[in-house]
Amino acid sequence: FVDEWENFLERIGRVDSGDAELQENSASALELRFWASYRGQTLARTVRGMMYYRRALMFQSHLEGRVMGEDDVSYENSFPAQGFELSPQARAQADLKFTYVVSCQIYGQQKQRKAPEAADIALLLQRNEALRVAYIHVEESNAADGTIVKEYYSKLVKADGQGKDQEVFSIKLPGDPKLGEGKPENQNHAIIFTRGEAIQTIDMNQDNYLEEAMKMRNLLEEFRGNHGLRPPTILGVREHVFTGSVSSLAWFMSNQETSFVTLGQRVLAKPLKVRMHYGHPDVFDRIFHVTRGGISKASRVINISEDIYAGFNSTLRLGNITHHEYIQVGKGRDVGLNQIALFEGKVAGGNGEQVLSRDVYRLGQHFDFFRMFSFFFTTVGFYVCTMMTVLTIYMFLYGRAYLAFSGVDRAISREARLLGNTALDAVLNAQFLVQIGVFTAIPMIMGFILEMGLLQAVFSFITMQLQLCSVFFTFSLGTRTHYFGRTILHGGAKV
Repeated sequence: FVDEWENFLERIGRVDSGDAELQENSASALELRFWASYRGQTLARTVRGMMYYRRALMFQSHLEGRVMGEDDVSYENSFPAQGFELSPQARAQADLKFTYVVSCQIYGQQKQRKAPEAADIALLLQRNEALRVAYIHVEESNAADGTIVKEYYSKLVKADGQGKDQEVFSIKLPGDPKLGEGKPENQNHAIIFTRGEAIQTIDMNQDNYLEEAMKMRNLLEEFRGNHGLRPPTILGVREHVFTGSVSSLAWFMSNQETSFVTLGQRVLAKPLKVRMHYGHPDVFDRIFHVTRGGISKASRVINISEDIYAGFNSTLRLGNITHHEYIQVGKGRDVGLNQIALFEGKVAGGNGEQVLSRDVYRLGQHFDFFRMFSFFFTTVGFYVCTMMTVLTIYMFLYGRAYLAFSGVDRAISREARLLGNTALDAVLNAQFLVQIGVFTAIPMIMGFILEMGLLQAVFSFITMQLQLCSVFFTFSLGTRTHYFGRTILHGGAKV
């Protein structure tokens, strides 16, 4: 980020300053922290990206509120949208349309022990007036028999004029809400503080862009569009993976993910009609889902892949899931080998639990023949086939080892050569062990061709081969098989 660093120093007026001077000045040090946070997978980056929605709403409201012909002649006023953030009408309109709720369960505990994370979240609240934070508050009291009684509250706070937390809502809970998986429980306790007809769920490793935020109202109009027999209940959105330049492994994962969120999900939505909710940033019909069990299932272990159950739930209740590629949201992926292996293990273990779930059973019972097979091969069937492939490789290798050690291999090869049996020689060749890694990259190659053209796609593919992507994808198959098979055999989906 050499050029961005120079631009940052110029923006804060510290071009000639050294690193020590930046740290000594509190204002410059704060801007430096934000600058660094905006280049990682941090909450600050996600909040900044989501606040672009409010900025886009203010911009659109300000432009559409102008009188026809006003400020259209003068060159000085050729950019009449400047200063739109100061318009009270635009700000009020944006606040009516948009609220961003950050669900941080432990924010109350962080405030009590005066952790630096709490101060940072409070700073984000001060800098973003449409930002709200939902957290679990625990109050302890002494009962008559001397025992300590804990009471749990879901609280929503915002920043007041003095920069302090102002409580907006406080709802007493019947008990400790953290009984199941952490992420869906976090969503379930905060969804009651949302408003409006649509809700977009965002992970903390995501980002957004102003030009994409401008398209949100076009996306919301898709709820009124004709997408088949039933109106849409989940609007699928593609993702732009911004971590591909970190390392070669990150580039492999970025390309694999990009092929899935474009080519893959496009075909799953139409014509197969089996697209589910594979993660954020899909937009939900809030009224539909809140009245039908919510957007997250949080049962421990069985719902370890919590996102896809929202798609199962919506489809079982006669919902319609679409996919739209004219709008995208930034996404950060895993960049290290250990992180990637853990992620693959979590997804594979989650698919193992899906095989055992009643949701998959019910979908299989109610789908027609073609939709059932499409659903199978795009969810749990992919991992079943992967496991069968890896087990077949083991059988092949053990068979080759037996033939070699017993001496039968030489006799078979001699007989095949005498009889001209080339098929047997082809079967005994071990080259396809490496080709398996190439086969898994075929969707990625097709995505390259469509996105960048044939020549650039060939160049990128050759570059990936030189970086041993086939070895990476082959070991990735083994990782998936291990965790999927272990979950099927023993349960638990432990990573």
